[in-house]
Amino acid sequence: MSKEWDLYARLIEGYDSSLSFSGINGDRIAKRLHEISKIGLTEDGGSHRVGFSQEEKQAKSLIKKWMEELDLSITEDGAGNVFGRMEGENPSLPAIVSGSHLDSVPNGGHFDGPLGVLSSLELIEAWKETGYQPTRPYEVVIFSDEEGSRFNSGLTGSRAMTGDVDMELQRSLVDSNGNSFEQVMNKIGLSEKSFTDAARNLEEIASFVEIHIEQGKKLEQQNLPVGIVSGIAGPSWLEVEFHGNAGHAGNTPMTEREDALVAAGEFISNIHDLPGQVSDSAVATVGKLHVYPNGINVIPGKVALHVDIRDIHEETRTELIQLIISEAEKASDKFGVRCTHQQTLQVTPVPIQSEIKQHLRQAMEQHSIRATELPSGAGHDALIIGRHLPTAMLFVKSKEGISHNPKEWSSLNDCVQGVHVLKSYVESIDKE
Repeated sequence: MSKEWDLYARLIEGYDSSLSFSGINGDRIAKRLHEISKIGLTEDGGSHRVGFSQEEKQAKSLIKKWMEELDLSITEDGAGNVFGRMEGENPSLPAIVSGSHLDSVPNGGHFDGPLGVLSSLELIEAWKETGYQPTRPYEVVIFSDEEGSRFNSGLTGSRAMTGDVDMELQRSLVDSNGNSFEQVMNKIGLSEKSFTDAARNLEEIASFVEIHIEQGKKLEQQNLPVGIVSGIAGPSWLEVEFHGNAGHAGNTPMTEREDALVAAGEFISNIHDLPGQVSDSAVATVGKLHVYPNGINVIPGKVALHVDIRDIHEETRTELIQLIISEAEKASDKFGVRCTHQQTLQVTPVPIQSEIKQHLRQAMEQHSIRATELPSGAGHDALIIGRHLPTAMLFVKSKEGISHNPKEWSSLNDCVQGVHVLKSYVESIDKE
């Protein structure tokens, strides 16, 4: 695969070169996406750069080389987050920060993360070419371990930068090879202490913006290259258990059963209609289920399942949680079993401020792109940063909504239009 791999050729085919203007160069973006894609390239043509790996470190080094060519001031904190800084006319002002991540899921795609980093870097390329200097400093950031594939605990770099880390939990993490968090950090030249010291004075930052592929189909359905993220959903995980009585599948009459799986089945089926009752952006998913004792000829005596509940608004998410709990109790009462539940995860969602969305709308109008808003069901570094700082997010159209897969694809035309909108947005807030 690696000998034949040419992401650049695939990207540049059909590219509308008229989109390369105002210093933004689609050919350069395509070449850089290609260069990054070769790091951790899999046999399936996917990307394998898990967090805190040598591959992620190598990809960061490549970006740092491009940063050096632009004479940026480069720093790397104790969590491995990389910052490339261009000074503004007034260096004392808080900076605008833009970026994303370079790590991937195992055998993932080539746009999730790298597009955001390269788009942010392309702004500086364009400014250097056109002689533009921002009023305030501008920083490109590469966050470490956004995906969380290594420890099943992601958004690590952004959590470290903002100080949102439970170090007791972090120390307890072990990867699939049995390596502790500290051992993994030591292998790439970092440490637990350096990680703790990565928390930054957030008064140095005025705002954050991230551009990312949509990982959904809404923009494709509307035939739009770019969309405005209206909010980033925070997941809430609810563990629900149905307790009945195990019994012989042949000798127990249907009228005398306390079947935990029948109750769970009705509950799962009815969840589908609940999110729409509270919000257009709410979702709920049962993705994990265990049946006990799990025998072919045994009536299930217990079912344990997990419901992933998300929305971009905390109040409607709370309302949905209550509806789901009520539905579980109804199902258990109907089939004569007992139900218990507990919340195992609660992440605060981040709605995007209306003033920020208005700036994004104006930026899109400058490029004759119809502005549309859509929620982000997936978590991103912007979710963490948005708890502390004014945060904006843009989505670029994804082909068929495919992501975390070698087939992940966004056309170069759409990517470049996203960079133009990003540039216009950053320049507009820089003037404030």
